Amino acid sequence: MTARILKIVLGLLLASMLAGTAWLCTAGRPLLLVATGSVSQGLCDAVFVSRVDPGRVFREQHAPLMRGIGWAVRWQVDRAHDEVHASVLGGFGARAVFRPGLGCLLLHDDGPAPEAAGFTPSPIASPFPGRPVAPNDPAIRRALDRAFAEPDPAHPRNTKAVVVLHDGRLIAERYAPGYGPDTPIWAHSLTKSLTSALIGILVREDRLRRQQPAPVAGWRSPGDPRHAITIDQLLRMDSGLPFDETDGALNPLTRMTFLERDMAGYAARMPLAHAPGTAWGYSNLGYVLLGRMVTDATGGSAADAERFARRELFAPLGMAHTVIQTDADGTLVGASGSYGTARDFARFGQLYLDDGVVGGQRILPAGWVAYSHSQTLDTGYGAGFWLNVRNDTRVPVWNASWGMPQLPKDMYYARGAFGQYVVIVPSEQLVVVRMGISLDYGDDTGDLVAAIIAALHRQPPP
Repeated sequence: MTARILKIVLGLLLASMLAGTAWLCTAGRPLLLVATGSVSQGLCDAVFVSRVDPGRVFREQHAPLMRGIGWAVRWQVDRAHDEVHASVLGGFGARAVFRPGLGCLLLHDDGPAPEAAGFTPSPIASPFPGRPVAPNDPAIRRALDRAFAEPDPAHPRNTKAVVVLHDGRLIAERYAPGYGPDTPIWAHSLTKSLTSALIGILVREDRLRRQQPAPVAGWRSPGDPRHAITIDQLLRMDSGLPFDETDGALNPLTRMTFLERDMAGYAARMPLAHAPGTAWGYSNLGYVLLGRMVTDATGGSAADAERFARRELFAPLGMAHTVIQTDADGTLVGASGSYGTARDFARFGQLYLDDGVVGGQRILPAGWVAYSHSQTLDTGYGAGFWLNVRNDTRVPVWNASWGMPQLPKDMYYARGAFGQYVVIVPSEQLVVVRMGISLDYGDDTGDLVAAIIAALHRQPPP
């Protein structure tokens, strides 16, 4: 009897091992490559771009999302070659390579990194003082205390930075241990707002037009249903491309970001889910294509695109530590590829508060700011920014709020995953930036900004 039971158990174990091996070689392979790609990219950025503790970033940003396989992930920093390698069970390897001036590049092979030498960017002077500016108002200090508090250890906020500008002045900021005014943080989809601004600059220079058909090589045929998609529709996310950021480890966003060498080529092959201009769907695909347009219009290489962004946007604003990374084909990852400090993004928000002008120099074309926060269809989205005009419905698929009902209706904002926000409130002459690694982030930023507004209203006039 015992022998028979042992035989059955061994048979089940063998069957499980064979099934597991088959899964690893087929359906499981892309999942594990997404995992190693994410880890190598994220930790390369932590070490060489942000210059923060990679072990902490792995614990806060990667391990909680991996659930059952986190124990099997191994990563190694190779400082001699400016690389980070990651693997699962000794296989499914990925590496990310740091390139000066360009950030980190994800690769799934041992070949040379394109533009490996990068370039030496000219320094950009920051308009802010070297040390953090503590708030004078006790009510604002209390608001920052709440922003950095951890009331629920099971769902950590992991706030890393808050910066407050009022009437164009830096009045308050705070940083988590290990972070500071010069620490670039992964901006996630704040990048989309940067990309919208870069497209605006090209419109100002008459190199692109909002209503022209998107210059995507694969869409040139008049018989292609995507031929009619305009740059405006890509910016507004009503191009008809599918809602691409859905639940699950494998979706169009993760496939494009972690499995594709040519991200824009992947996006260009995606079939339409709706006729252009008829439905809204959150679109990383569209913003990667916009990043490709910026790259093509500015010379075609990663270094060309980065130099353009620095010269035309980052330098005039004093965004001293911002980079938009690229894929292996040189395309600016215009959906989510940027790193920047909270101060840098506060300056970016101030540009919009000042109608696209800084120091008397027009950066964005006249009318671009109003266009950027004008409503798309019946949504709470504009053209690269979220709006505060719809509180009666919720974002489809995500079931999240369109806006922040506790804030003035004229507020609009850039938003990125894990709790990245640039909140712009024209009626209050206020910009608030909040950045962190918050996997379960709720409506805390709306409450933070509301508390700051209340504090400002209690202050006596100077």
